Amino acid sequence: MDPVTAPVDWWIRPFESVVMQHALLAGLLVVLTTSVVGTWVVLRGMSFLGDALAHGVLPGVAVAFILGVSTTAGALAAAVLMIGALTLLRERSPMAEDVSIGVLFVGFLASAVVILSSGSDRYIGDLNRFLFGSILAIDRVDLARQAAAAAIVLIGVFVFHRSFVTLTFDRQLAQLLGLRPRLAHGVLLILVMVAIVASFEAVGNLLVFAFLVAPPATAALLVKRVPVIMAVSVGLGTIAVVFGLLIAYHYRTAPEATMALAAVVLFLAAVVLGAVRDRSPSGRPAF
Repeated sequence: MDPVTAPVDWWIRPFESVVMQHALLAGLLVVLTTSVVGTWVVLRGMSFLGDALAHGVLPGVAVAFILGVSTTAGALAAAVLMIGALTLLRERSPMAEDVSIGVLFVGFLASAVVILSSGSDRYIGDLNRFLFGSILAIDRVDLARQAAAAAIVLIGVFVFHRSFVTLTFDRQLAQLLGLRPRLAHGVLLILVMVAIVASFEAVGNLLVFAFLVAPPATAALLVKRVPVIMAVSVGLGTIAVVFGLLIAYHYRTAPEATMALAAVVLFLAAVVLGAVRDRSPSGRPAF
């Protein structure tokens, strides 16, 4: 069976399953949520911070799991703690911001591993689920939570669009215009946190970073206007989700990792095509 000789069996039939339908919808909600806020993460050069936040929720998830309470609530609590610690270190530490981010990154991730590994061997499987997701186990409650998070992110990005644009390209101008850049930066961190927490059940903490950065980065290589970057990013992420799920279904690969890998492949393809386009036949840059 292949996508050319048996198109219905390859492209359509896998999604007749309710499990695959839920996985597809969950993947699309992840893409919508992460692509919109991820555009600002990419444009503002906050990728390392986004990665740190993605891992920063793990201790809260681990504690919540051991206590038998909502892992989403635990993730939110850990994310708030991470943002608070980053803000405090940013204002008080004499070190560069990326140093503080790196230290907290390692500290939170190590804490999660210690918490989960100290109790029982059965936690190892749960650690894998938290890290890599379980998109085939998504149910209607998970989908409703993801949809609510997507709505929050879309509303936040729309309301603060002018502030985010000005802050990204000229912080001093944002201050002069009364756009309160510190508030805008805080709101952006909160939106990133919401996107990560809402997506970790589906694609895991390690792989949500791929969707937060890869589609927006790819789109930024292809188009220039911010709203268009967001739209193209959602489209590219959708392609990665659909192809990733189909490949995982037919070839029995991990769906979460396959989708993330598809997003990275699209980015690399855009880089290669851009390099070819920007060079003349003689091999010199075209002006």
